[in-house]
Amino acid sequence: MAMTGISDAMTTNLPKKPAVKFNPADWHTNKHSISTDAERSRNVSFQVRQEGRFLNNETDNQTWWDTHDNNVRLGDRLDEIEEWRQILRYEIEDIDRELEAIRVTKNQCENKLNDMKIPLDVNIENHVTREGRLGVDLVRDEPESELTKETKVIDAIKRNLHQKCQESFAQIERLQECRQQLLNDLNDKNSSHAIDEENLAMDKHSSAISFKPNPLRVPKGSVTPQQWIAFSKYNKDRADAEMESSKRLRENIQQLIAQSSSDLDSQKNATEFAMRKRIHETENALDELKWQKKNTEKEIAQVEDDIDKLEKAIRDKDPVMKLAHTRLENRTYRPGVELVRDEVQYGLVDEVKQIEASQKALQEKCKQAKHAWNILQEQLRRIDEDIALKENSLQLEKRALGTRRRLNTVYRPETETDKNLIVTGVDKTGLSKVLGLKYA
Repeated sequence: MAMTGISDAMTTNLPKKPAVKFNPADWHTNKHSISTDAERSRNVSFQVRQEGRFLNNETDNQTWWDTHDNNVRLGDRLDEIEEWRQILRYEIEDIDRELEAIRVTKNQCENKLNDMKIPLDVNIENHVTREGRLGVDLVRDEPESELTKETKVIDAIKRNLHQKCQESFAQIERLQECRQQLLNDLNDKNSSHAIDEENLAMDKHSSAISFKPNPLRVPKGSVTPQQWIAFSKYNKDRADAEMESSKRLRENIQQLIAQSSSDLDSQKNATEFAMRKRIHETENALDELKWQKKNTEKEIAQVEDDIDKLEKAIRDKDPVMKLAHTRLENRTYRPGVELVRDEVQYGLVDEVKQIEASQKALQEKCKQAKHAWNILQEQLRRIDEDIALKENSLQLEKRALGTRRRLNTVYRPETETDKNLIVTGVDKTGLSKVLGLKYA
């Protein structure tokens, strides 16, 4: 009982919550509303779930195809890059061969230019040697004219070869520039190929993938595919044009070297022919002078002999003259009438006059002979002087011609094939090994 009383007391003392009393109709309405809302929510949720599943399938398919298409694009891009890499590699190989070829040709041009020192030295030495001629032999003759022509030919060849050397140097620089541009382009394509190859090897399970900040940005310096192709095509076309220009320059240099050798050889032959002709003329003149000297000396000897004979004949007339004089003088001592001018007197007088006339004639002829002897001596002196000049000139001409033997060290082709090889430069250039079959 006591416990019951306490429980009642406690129950009685609890405060009562205010409660809203609803009608049964409200109760049923609420129940119906909850059911309707629940069904509507489920329908909406089902629609959302169906649409979500459809969207999930669609996005999965779209993502797969996008990845697949981009993988195909990456593969195609790799093929395109590889194609250009191969083109650039071949182009670099070609330009390397052409660089080696133009260097070889440039060296040949420089060697030919250096080889012109010997002909020029010989030409100058010939001029100096022939200046040693003396007197009337120091003439402006055909060899001097040909030597002057040879000097002009050598100078022209040197100028042309020097110009071609400069052009070769400039061409090598342009080829090296093209090669560097091609190499830079190839290196960039190698880098691009490596990047896209790595991208192609990636998938969604790769460990190297991650979110990146602003991946949709357009990098600075981006170009269009057309610009990308145009850039590489420009580098290739420029390299092709420079290689073609280099090939033409090599052909021009080889033609110039062959033409220079031909011109120099032709002028050398003309100069040596003129010098041999001059030597022959000098030898003929020297032989003529020696013949003249021999005959002059012979004539001098004969004149001297005749002078001696004339002087002896004059002297031989003196005894006869003395005899006639003595007879005439003795007859002047005839006495009286015996001093007659008889035939003997007239004969002796005529004899004296005749002897005097003879002596006078002989003396005049002796004088003329001595004058002729003096003239012959003067002429002999002139002949000796001219012989000395001719011998000096002949010695100098032969020395000058002997000096030109230094020019005869050039290879002489024996067959027409050898001549054609020299004209084209194939025999000495060694370009076939350098250029390979493409340019051989």
